[in-house]
Amino acid sequence: MTRTLYDLCGRDERLRFSPYCWRVRMALAHKGLDFDTVAWRFEDKQALAFADYDKVPVLCDNDQVITDSFDILRYLDNTYPHAPVLGEGTSFQRVLFFKHFVERSINSALFRLVAMDLLMAIHPDDRAYFRETREARFGARLEEVHDPDGARKQLAMLLAPVRDQLAQTAFLDGEAPSGADYLLFGSLMWAYTVSLETLGEANAPVEAWFQRMLAVHGGVAGQAITIRDLV
Repeated sequence: MTRTLYDLCGRDERLRFSPYCWRVRMALAHKGLDFDTVAWRFEDKQALAFADYDKVPVLCDNDQVITDSFDILRYLDNTYPHAPVLGEGTSFQRVLFFKHFVERSINSALFRLVAMDLLMAIHPDDRAYFRETREARFGARLEEVHDPDGARKQLAMLLAPVRDQLAQTAFLDGEAPSGADYLLFGSLMWAYTVSLETLGEANAPVEAWFQRMLAVHGGVAGQAITIRDLV
């Protein structure tokens, strides 16, 4: 069986930082599914022409081509139903809500935490594209968007429900990680791989959970190359 994940890379091909690719990587590890990766860069649109898609992740599972990280997680649950990640019914609706929360609120704050670090982590040939598209999205120059102190204050507020949950369980989904954990972890892995910034003392319980997440599934995330390895 051939299973391949097209995965965003940075200035070093080993540096993989996409929050959406990381949630897929963790879901594949959760299910014990082997896969290869293909390093992809922002400007390499032609490499994904076969998928009729212009961003990653893209998962090729034999003759199946699946795009969009959440759709990939849904596909994995439907095709490999052991060890479900998202679940069904009410469970699915709850994790879908959490997906929107992470993508609409947490990711924006994290971007403000690491914007300039992220620019330096990506391939030099991608930086003009990255700056243009992100500045259009935020309506400001990256130098103005980058605000680690303000981002930490914002994250302290946004992550309060997460801290409350982690005060009761080791992982967001209980005694073992699953869909909600992978959605948030992917985003925090995004910041962790490209920057030395932290979430701040207010989010110490979240940092502790993040360390547990680095260790699960044989430490697949903990073994990843980060900016710390490239300086």
